[in-house]
Amino acid sequence: MKQNGLVVLAAGALLIGAPACSRPAQPGAAGTPTGRPSKTDGQSAAPQERYAITGEIVRLEPERQVLVVRHDEVPGYMPAMTMEFLVSAGELARAKPGQRIRAEMIPSQGGDFRLEKIWPDERTVEGRTVAAAALQLRQDTHTRGKQAYREVGEPVPEFALYDQDGRVVQSSRFRGRQIMLNFIFTRCPVATMCPAATAKMVTVQHLAREARVPNLELISITLDPAYDTPGVLKEYALVRGIDTSNFSLLTGPETAIKDLLKQFGVIAQLQGDILQHTLTTLLIDPDGRITHRADGSIWEPREFVQKMRHP
Repeated sequence: MKQNGLVVLAAGALLIGAPACSRPAQPGAAGTPTGRPSKTDGQSAAPQERYAITGEIVRLEPERQVLVVRHDEVPGYMPAMTMEFLVSAGELARAKPGQRIRAEMIPSQGGDFRLEKIWPDERTVEGRTVAAAALQLRQDTHTRGKQAYREVGEPVPEFALYDQDGRVVQSSRFRGRQIMLNFIFTRCPVATMCPAATAKMVTVQHLAREARVPNLELISITLDPAYDTPGVLKEYALVRGIDTSNFSLLTGPETAIKDLLKQFGVIAQLQGDILQHTLTTLLIDPDGRITHRADGSIWEPREFVQKMRHP
């Protein structure tokens, strides 16, 4: 096995009977009877009262946790206008004026509005780039058929996803670099699963710096793209104090995530609100070729750092 210049990939996989991760229900809208957004929790609208919305961010009001958005017409509900919307701390942290977004608008009984599931507008250049890459990845998975699973020695597939700041990240960006990548999801409550995997990634980040490992990037790809938007991943990183200078949290189209899981031999199965998975660790060299695969959750950060290229 090649020992120098390695890309490290830790992938979440599912095995029936393995530890299960229960996904809590998504929080509802927040608001008060004042008729304007507030950080005070209020009564939420019924779950079915959600409206697809697109628009452009005009400005941020951090002290009120509000985004001001110039949105397009919401057919059958309201005309195009500029409005204030409550958003999560993670969404606010990644938002920038001028960004085009798509989201779900949730009205509260108090007259306030909240935005959830905020994504870059797929009609933008960035959105088209991610969509085209997802289609190419789907075609590649279909063409490989029963050989979709990539064995040791094979190159990893090409992909394009969004990071925690909503920026497009293409796999080609990491050629020639040492990478550690895993699959997790933000609502995983089992301490020995996703939380432990993230903690180990952070430990590797620290140890690699101490060892002066060059050109290291860490990547976590969500297993739950329906919930884990860029803003949700941003908040996940903020809460855990993750240094994202060389640690990217990625999400994107569900089809792209499923194809990546299939090609990496990761099986993810949702049963109601339960997502079961185990962990797999892969080593990949700077040319994008898998050099080693270790299944299971027992791995030591120092061992991976030792396998990386050193000065």
